[in-house]
Amino acid sequence: MISRRKFIRGTALLGAGLGGAVGYGFWEAAHIRVTRQTVGVRNLSPAFEGKTIALLADFHHGPYVGMDFIREAVRFTNALAPDLIALVGDYAHTGGKAHIELPPCLEALSELKAPLGVFAVPGNHDMQRGGLVYHELIATTPLCDLTNRHQQVTLNGEHLWLAGVDDLWWGKPDLARALAGVPSGAAVVLLSHNPDFAEMRPDASVGLVLSGHTHGGQVYLPALGAPWLPSRYGEKYRKGLVQGPASSVFVSRGLGEAGVPLRVNVPPEVCMLTLTAA
Repeated sequence: MISRRKFIRGTALLGAGLGGAVGYGFWEAAHIRVTRQTVGVRNLSPAFEGKTIALLADFHHGPYVGMDFIREAVRFTNALAPDLIALVGDYAHTGGKAHIELPPCLEALSELKAPLGVFAVPGNHDMQRGGLVYHELIATTPLCDLTNRHQQVTLNGEHLWLAGVDDLWWGKPDLARALAGVPSGAAVVLLSHNPDFAEMRPDASVGLVLSGHTHGGQVYLPALGAPWLPSRYGEKYRKGLVQGPASSVFVSRGLGEAGVPLRVNVPPEVCMLTLTAA
């Protein structure tokens, strides 16, 4: 039988350990890292060899993520001087409050600078009124919305095609519409908030898919893995470079938090992706 003194001491140590873990989780969530990766794109033109894309995801502005953090993410990204920036959704935290949370976030993101452009698609948390709030607001910014459409980027007379789709869960993603008019054999980079789209709607004409959504699990325990992963494919699309059925997929761990305002072994990141011919 355990003594009362040992029980109190053990409980205190357990509480201190849990408190320390939670405190670390808050600290980790506040410190942005840069992740660098070279990614291959089929049919990439020589003009785009070595060019960089900064991938940002899952801002979740709201009760857990304030505007100071988002502005810091913008400064952090601009200091990296990417050639192009891709924003892959969940700018707001609460779908029902997107009309409150989206405007300041999109305003701050409008300060992002890249010579080849800043492109965006919505996430599931941005879908108030079927995404109309998002579309109305982003139209007032310099950000290029790619919902079910594409944009040709030209450099030294050569082309890269940026395309995007609506959110897989709450939107109406239409890849055929997004790629309509893109020539056969083009180099195509697709923005899709949810990486499951690459698995469920594979298309070999897409050379690279950029996604977020899974937060890298947000909490990752080496012996147990990630207790929470919003993907039908489990750990496959948790983070980083993944081979989908038809295209390579790069999944950002994201910047903000959902569910709980902390991260453990999954720090927020800005991904700097260097393009190369696949």
